[in-house]
Parts: sequence; structure tokens; C-alpha cells
Amino acid sequence: MKPRHQFYLDEPNQEELDRLAAEPGATRSAIVNAALKSYFTHRGASELERTFRMRLERMSEFLERLERNQHIALESFALFVHYELGITPQLPPAEQAAAQAVGRDRFQHFIEQVSRRMAGDRRVADEVAARAVQTDQPSEPQRIAAE
Repeated sequence: MKPRHQFYLDEPNQEELDRLAAEPGATRSAIVNAALKSYFTHRGASELERTFRMRLERMSEFLERLERNQHIALESFALFVHYELGITPQLPPAEQAAAQAVGRDRFQHFIEQVSRRMAGDRRVADEVAARAVQTDQPSEPQRIAAE
């Protein structure tokens, strides 16, 4: 058995309910039940949204930092390759062996630096981003002159 309810509707809502109930096969009870079901469903969705909003915002910020760091790494690598291929001259064959030995030592030093940075909290991408922010913000005299 379905419980009976008595409630009041505003005039515009009553008119719309009467108009919809006038269609064949429609009843006021069915329309009100469907409207309440829809309301409860959407209300539950907004509660889920409130529950997960903070976590989703943190994930979004993390992904933005990840994307920024990826752009920094790609730009750094591209500039390095451009510099190495475009500016560094080719060595004569007699000097190749000595250059390769120096290259191996420099590469070992490079790997050690990367390992130290990864073990600590200092990251090149963070340093580059901090410098970029500093260069985007005018110094005090520049800011005053611009105003």
C-alpha cells in the first residue's frame, strides 16, 4: 500500500502539473513520483561531487605541475640537442679517443648529479620554474615605472 500525502503547490507548479496530467496515461502521482526520484538522484550526485571535489582539485593541481615539468624537460632537452649539434664543432680523428675518455668522465659526473638531485628535494625543473616566475614579475623599480 502506498502512503497518502497532502501538500501545497505554488500556482505555476499546479498549472504545469495539471497540464501534464491531462495527457493520456499520465497521473499526478506518477508525475510527482518521477520528479521526486529525479530530484533525489541529482541531490545524491551533488553530494558525491562535494565529497570528491577536494581530491579531484588536488589531482588536477598535481597534473598541472607534472605537465609544467614535462614542458621544462622537453625544452631543456631540445635546447641541449640544438646546442650540441649546431654549435659544438666536430673533432679531428686524432683527438676522438681523448674526447671520448673525457666524455665518459663527464657522463659519470652527470649521472652522479642526477642521482643526488633525485635523492634530495632540489629539482632542476623547480629551479627553472622559479626563475621563470621571477622573470615574469617585474622588479619594484620596473613595476613602479610601468604604473
